[in-house]
Amino acid sequence: MQFSLLGSSNITVSRVCLGTMTWGCQNTQADADAQLDYALAQGVNFIDTAEMYAIPPTADTYGATERIIGHWLSRNKQQRSNIVLASKMAGSGLAYVRGGGDMTPATLLQAVDASLARLQTDYLDLYQLHWPNRVSPHFGKHSVGRIGFTQVNAAQQTEQMLGLLQALDSCVKAGKIRFCGLSNETPWGISQYLRLSTEHNLPRMVSIQNEFSLLHSKDWPYLIEQCVHDNIAYLPWSPLAGGALSGKYLGGARPNGTRWSMLQRNGLFRDTPQSNHAIATFTELAQSHNVSATALALAWVNQVDGVTSTIIGATSMAQLQQNIAAFSLQLTPAMQDDIAVFLQQHSLPF
Repeated sequence: MQFSLLGSSNITVSRVCLGTMTWGCQNTQADADAQLDYALAQGVNFIDTAEMYAIPPTADTYGATERIIGHWLSRNKQQRSNIVLASKMAGSGLAYVRGGGDMTPATLLQAVDASLARLQTDYLDLYQLHWPNRVSPHFGKHSVGRIGFTQVNAAQQTEQMLGLLQALDSCVKAGKIRFCGLSNETPWGISQYLRLSTEHNLPRMVSIQNEFSLLHSKDWPYLIEQCVHDNIAYLPWSPLAGGALSGKYLGGARPNGTRWSMLQRNGLFRDTPQSNHAIATFTELAQSHNVSATALALAWVNQVDGVTSTIIGATSMAQLQQNIAAFSLQLTPAMQDDIAVFLQQHSLPF
């Protein structure tokens, strides 16, 4: 296992981050226990969760994943200092989470305390804002014209950001969180948080996790360049495009128990002729190099300059083993050349 510094923090994290969002819906406590034990044995020390998990998000599964991790921690207290535990505060839009309202300083303090209680820990190593209060180009909202930037009140948004940073600062000073991060943000959002941190002597955002894969590479190079120069850890989520890059959904297939066989948020999975063609092309490309499409897709994300740790998830131990093993794959020059051609021919098909 290889490791990297988490942005400007003093935390060293494994290049593989264990995502947990299926625990409590597709996976049981026993499944989660086995995945945690296996991942730690392979050198993974970075665990990511969120208050809104399990996925798909529902009122019934809200907080379930954190409770599962908390139950594991209660039985493995000696492991707490060995892991970097990250969670996220849900933003607006979920009626069953604090009435569906925006993140505010008051609700942030509530959310942190609730996550700590569910996780049965005194502190979080990284606490992230799951998505901004304004609409951002994530979760399928990245088509040109679908977001009205001119309709955003920049002064109001900046004031909200300052309030959230001040609330995070109180949590840091209380020892409840060590470092702060973002998720599903934009370069403008990153810049505002960094500026406010400097001007008001508040905690600095050390990381951002955004969707990133061979089918969804829009953050390269623009946002990732900023992360490199501002020393912000870039943490890709959905590196397999919700499992699509494995090829298991080609031709309309929906294997039982898989994510695409379940109800999902509109726009999160883009099953189109263009995406199917791109995925079929990529699976053939992987076969031509005698590797699995899954391994090649994960290995490609891992080698992108600026990526700190890639968030993976699995619903079976076999998947987890395959995913972690992919990070030992070294891309050959021929693989890199073929992937470069693929990206030129299939620019953001997903």
